[in-house]
Amino acid sequence: MTIASLLEPVTGQPGPARLVHAADWMQGRTLYGGASALVAYTMAVRAFPGLPPLRAGQIAFVAPVGEDIELRAEIIRQGRNVTQVRSEILAEGRIALSAFWLFGEGRAPNAHHAPARPDDWPGVPEESDVVTHQFAPAFVARNFELRRSHPKGSDTGATVRRWARLTEAHDLDPVAKLVLMGDVMPPGAMRAMQRQGPVSSINWSFNVLDPESRSRGGWYLAENASQHADSGYSSERLRMWDADGRQVLDGLQCVAVFG
Repeated sequence: MTIASLLEPVTGQPGPARLVHAADWMQGRTLYGGASALVAYTMAVRAFPGLPPLRAGQIAFVAPVGEDIELRAEIIRQGRNVTQVRSEILAEGRIALSAFWLFGEGRAPNAHHAPARPDDWPGVPEESDVVTHQFAPAFVARNFELRRSHPKGSDTGATVRRWARLTEAHDLDPVAKLVLMGDVMPPGAMRAMQRQGPVSSINWSFNVLDPESRSRGGWYLAENASQHADSGYSSERLRMWDADGRQVLDGLQCVAVFG
């Protein structure tokens, strides 16, 4: 089922909506974080057509998001170059996801600093080994193709990094694809857990470095790296690069680590 089918009920008008194709994107009791964030992003851009490119997003995953939801969006401030929009998903009358979006027009740069590719750049995705979906969540198996960024068995510490691309034909704009894919990897803290247990994203804050990114073959290198894990929480850095090694997304996330 295409992502367009999931987003079809999101018209930009406030009020109830039913995500009839949510089942393909569920992660346990809730919609996968990237998919629920994309619903909120789509609500914002359909409610207010003609917004500048997205530059940043701040997302709070408050409660499970299922099929029956309510959507709303409002412009918080609209300046000469920057427009800030809040969109929310409600479930059973209560906020389940709250998102704050920063849209900004480009301007002549007064500073230029290109992000560096990782020191251990894995090479092109087409030559990397395919990752099976034996242990992956169902939504990943249905919707993503994964390839390794390191040989199997490599010690990458508390970091999870994979090549990923959508398996379906889609008509997503470049930013929508980054929002959908930016949270696809499990937290790096899973590599540091002493025993198996559930994990859950609490928030996600990210900057879009290239709102026009169209990576070769649809491949992006997605990385989640735990910066600190203790007391049941992990502070994670989330990054994405295109197939040519240009970083396109940079973010932070707090993850609850149970078990």
